[in-house]
Amino acid sequence: MNMKILLAIIFLLVILLQYRLWYGDGGIEEIKADQQRLDDLKEQVEEKRERNEALYAEVEDLRKGQEALEERARDELGMIREGETFFQVLE
Repeated sequence: MNMKILLAIIFLLVILLQYRLWYGDGGIEEIKADQQRLDDLKEQVEEKRERNEALYAEVEDLRKGQEALEERARDELGMIREGETFFQVLE
């Protein structure tokens, strides 16, 4: 009789420990969710790093010369320099 009670207690402890392992604080489910969030954040950081590098390169171009500034004014604003002739090609 005592052996059955001891086995039942051990069985209940194993079930309790398994539950805590899978679903409790710091359990496997929580670790998986945290890992997914970490992966998402790493991806966002990499995207922002690439964007920052592109912006930095553009700032450097603007600091170094008029050519980049003139090109941007022509492309985005449709500006022309004094003495130039503007031609618009329609297709």
